[in-house]
Amino acid sequence: MAELDERSWSNAIDMYERRATIAKVTSREHENWVLDVSTLMRGDTRDARGWRTVDRWEGELERLDEPFYPFAMPPEAVATPDAWKPYLYEIPRSQAVRFLVALSTPWIDVTKEPDFEERREALEANARVILSRFPEGSHFYANTGRGSDTRDYYQRVSRWYPFSVRTFDFGLVLVSETEVGMVWSFR
Repeated sequence: MAELDERSWSNAIDMYERRATIAKVTSREHENWVLDVSTLMRGDTRDARGWRTVDRWEGELERLDEPFYPFAMPPEAVATPDAWKPYLYEIPRSQAVRFLVALSTPWIDVTKEPDFEERREALEANARVILSRFPEGSHFYANTGRGSDTRDYYQRVSRWYPFSVRTFDFGLVLVSETEVGMVWSFR
C-alpha cells in the first residue's frame, strides 16, 4: 500500500472522478459526528488537510442555489441531525474496502464491471489508502440498511436509505477522532 500523503490521497480518490460522486474530509468539530457530516453535505467545506476533494457539483448552479444539493435533508433532520443517524449502519473496515470499490463503479455494481478482476487489486489498494487516513478505532457507516456489516459489496446492492434527490445514492461515512469523511456516489 502507498504511504498516505497528499499525492497518494489524490491518486486514490481519482477513482471517483468518472462518477457522480462527492468524496471529501473535514475536521471533526463535534462530539456528535453527524453534525460534521451535515457540514460535508453542504458544499462549503474544504478538506481538513487542504488535500484534493471530488465534488461533482462544486460550483454548479444547483449547489449555489441549494448548498445541500444533491442531498435532500428530511424535515426531521433539520430539526435534529440525529434523526437520520438510524439510516447509517456501522460496517467493519474490511467491508468498507469493498464498499469504496463498489462506489467507484459506474453502476455502483461490481457485477457489471467487465474488467473488474483485472482492476480489482488496484481499486482495493486505492480504497486502503483512503481508509488509512482513518486509523484503527475509526468507524465506518453505510446507508445500505440492516445487514450492511455482512453484505457482500461485490454483489449487486439493492437496498439503501436515500439521502438525496437522485434516484440512487449510496454512501460511506468515515469517522475518526479528528476527521469525518464521506464518499457518496449517485446514479
